[in-house]
Amino acid sequence: MKRTLIAALTTGALAVSQAQATENLTAMTSAPGTAVHLTIAHLAEVAAERGLADIQITLGQTGANATQAVAEGRTDIGICPFILPFLMSKGVGPYAAMGPEKGAELAANLRILYPYSFGVYTLYAYDTVGISGWDGLEGRRILNGPPRGGATAEARGLIQVVTGLEDGKGYEGIQSDWSQMATTITEGTSEAALLPEYIPSDRPLQALSAGKMTFWSVPQDIWEGEAMQRLLAAPGSAPVEFTLEQMQSLGENATIVTQPDGVFRTRGSVGGNCVNAAMDEELAYQLTKAHIETLPQIYEKAPFARNIGLEALEAKASGMCGPNPVTYHPGAVRAWEEAGYSLPDCAK
Repeated sequence: MKRTLIAALTTGALAVSQAQATENLTAMTSAPGTAVHLTIAHLAEVAAERGLADIQITLGQTGANATQAVAEGRTDIGICPFILPFLMSKGVGPYAAMGPEKGAELAANLRILYPYSFGVYTLYAYDTVGISGWDGLEGRRILNGPPRGGATAEARGLIQVVTGLEDGKGYEGIQSDWSQMATTITEGTSEAALLPEYIPSDRPLQALSAGKMTFWSVPQDIWEGEAMQRLLAAPGSAPVEFTLEQMQSLGENATIVTQPDGVFRTRGSVGGNCVNAAMDEELAYQLTKAHIETLPQIYEKAPFARNIGLEALEAKASGMCGPNPVTYHPGAVRAWEEAGYSLPDCAK
């Protein structure tokens, strides 16, 4: 069920600053517990504290709906996985009904305030299952995403590049609603999972509480190959490399399998919080400035926050440029550059 709330009202101490806010804005995001929710809820909080805006947040939204709502001007701020503006610009996928001409027109309305990761595709399984890793997936039941959506397609693509196996042929793909995935893993409906995860976050931690698990990096030789590099350059994708120390934040029940250099490599799903191109430049500047100046507060709010690339602005790491048609809002460009960060010219 969708719920609407005034995010700035979550803390009574913000009431005074709310009264002084100069703008009333709306935003769409997912349920709590993800970077998507964290970033927008935090923005609403600091915007109220600074008297910039009251931001009314609608929870439980999909990326496809939020991206389209921003492009059409029906909401001010939304979650924007970068695969979606690309699909919108072509009039395909969830935007097939609007066609390429209308889709391209709407995609041109999207601008980014700041980027971040929507999760990194992580292969993991209980040790009791006896899977050896990527080379042991043939014939197995693998939880690879929800019944509909881009995450499942991205997981399938990663498995095919690494192993050559296709869903329904080389292995049995299992799909589940996001809210049921932890149960699907712990109850043994699937034998392994390949899902976009935050490191650490609730789903893998909940699974680990039920037993020891192993997490596998993409093998380095495959990682450096042409097919993998093409996949990592696809819209909405980015290469992710975590240190062994970062991965060990999953706890003592997790065994991390990497190459000898101790680097955990995998495909990331990237995007950002987007606004309409028509947003006032000064407002976009002030919102982005508030986000940048309070990054330390975001890092304190969730254990995974330091691992979602909030300051990874280089084109390849952030997923900007290339086939991604979205650029930064001019006000956001000003805020990032004034703060001493460098943005790719192709993303401005």
